[in-house]
Amino acid sequence: MLYLLFEYLRAHGHAFPPATLFKFLTFRTGMSVVTAQIVVVAMGSRFIRWMRSKQGRGQPIRTDGIERHVLEKTGTPTMGGFMILAGLLVGTLLWADLRSIYVWVVILVTAAFGLLGFLDDYAKVTKQTSAGLSSVQKLIAQFIVAIFASVALIFLAPHAPLTPHLETSVVFPLFKQLVFNLGWFYVAFAAITIAGFSNAVNLTDGLDGLAIVPVMIAAAAFALITYLVGNFKFASYLTLHFVPGVGELAIFCGAIIGAGMGFLWYNAPPAKIFMGDTGSLALGGALGAVAVCAKHEIVLGIIGGIFVVEALSVMIQVAYFKRTGKRIFLMAPIHHHFEKLGWPESTVVIRFWIVSLMLAMAGLATLKLR
Repeated sequence: MLYLLFEYLRAHGHAFPPATLFKFLTFRTGMSVVTAQIVVVAMGSRFIRWMRSKQGRGQPIRTDGIERHVLEKTGTPTMGGFMILAGLLVGTLLWADLRSIYVWVVILVTAAFGLLGFLDDYAKVTKQTSAGLSSVQKLIAQFIVAIFASVALIFLAPHAPLTPHLETSVVFPLFKQLVFNLGWFYVAFAAITIAGFSNAVNLTDGLDGLAIVPVMIAAAAFALITYLVGNFKFASYLTLHFVPGVGELAIFCGAIIGAGMGFLWYNAPPAKIFMGDTGSLALGGALGAVAVCAKHEIVLGIIGGIFVVEALSVMIQVAYFKRTGKRIFLMAPIHHHFEKLGWPESTVVIRFWIVSLMLAMAGLATLKLR
């Protein structure tokens, strides 16, 4: 919004010298970080008090899980994802170029998944059960949104001038020219990436601060990736596939970082509020959508490896239990397995943060190792 105002003033000869900073993507990305953080921190205390008054007993905790959680976390309000989404959307809408189709696609996915998460959280709170909407209901809604977003990108996104059919292709890291055109099957691949990552982040969100920091780390990595891929000179130097216009998503990723830092102020142990499905489904879908836009879906699996492992641990546990009646992990998702082994919650969380940072560096290394 502010960027378009600057463009309008400059076109009519009314721009003043400091406003030239608005044309720099790095400046606007930094400002989106600051703006989103201020919004979340400013609304935090009031929002938490209001949620406590409305939710009463707060988010229900699984009684078949970690016993300590029932004692320590029962009554903590949820839907803190609303704070994150408020900061994220304000930071993006103020500083991004709103003519970009990429910006609107990721906003659509984020807002739609946030609404779906809100409905799930609301059902949990009103029914006082840890089960909200059914898995089938959530998956159907997620795939409808993800398919719509994928088709919109194919038809409306600027075509890459140097790589034919890039909009329907999968790009493989570590290889300069390995591009596989899936045709219309790419819609299914992109939808699985978006919906799958949304659910992976949702499964990870089980301990105070566990999900939000890896999300911020992944967002920081993709802020750099989108900036490089969307810049012809940098993309050419690094032999990346140039995606025109996708650099604006660096501002969106910056807003995720800022909103995440603001939320962590209240979510740090002991958490005063949980993000709930309102936040986790939205943030996971947002990262998946950014990766699809930047044509780095496979790299997302590396950078967001923590989320992938968490999701796999649940799928493996369920499949193995159905087949044998036994469990591989003491409890799934896998962060609860480590708690059952006797690791303190803070140890699990911080070690997962460290692994997330290492995976992000490994994912970024693929930009040059080609």
